[in-house]
Amino acid sequence: MTKEETKQAVLDIIADVAPDEELSNVKPEVKLRDQLELDSMDFLDIVMELRKRHNIEVPEADYPELASLDSCAEYLTPKFEALGK
Repeated sequence: MTKEETKQAVLDIIADVAPDEELSNVKPEVKLRDQLELDSMDFLDIVMELRKRHNIEVPEADYPELASLDSCAEYLTPKFEALGK
């Protein structure tokens, strides 16, 4: 999976977790919580969906790695690759 595909996978999850959010103008370098109205439960839902849909575990200590789309891509793309995705 490329970094762009990883970003899209995260956006797909956010679209399901927070269906009222407008995702077409999300800036990849800006923290997701600063530009979307995601609360802590939404964030936990995103982490749980990563595990459910893609079998990717994100330890709590690594949650800051999921702050922006760019940081998600940096952190998650190697995990997708390790799973052969």
